[in-house]
Amino acid sequence: MPLDSIIRLSVSEAARLFGVSQRTVRRAIAEELVTYVVVQGRYKINFESLLRWSQDTTTVRNKRDKKGMGQYVEQWRMKNRMFSPNPGSIQTEEKGAE
Repeated sequence: MPLDSIIRLSVSEAARLFGVSQRTVRRAIAEELVTYVVVQGRYKINFESLLRWSQDTTTVRNKRDKKGMGQYVEQWRMKNRMFSPNPGSIQTEEKGAE
């Protein structure tokens, strides 16, 4: 998938992913806290704006971390260093690109 592609979620997908109700997501749309497009009469919300919204709003951030995707972050951490990125190699590549 290209880096510049936009990921859009429906209201129900966003609510499940962030651990909030659909009503909360619809309220964010009404208050123009997230960016969206309407496709065939349905909201498609920009994932990046949802992340920003969840980081800026304390209650949403807490629900995201306890009921939404944040509850799995501990499980994502790689224990085997062989498969985790080496910070030295990442910095070297960035310096080489300049």
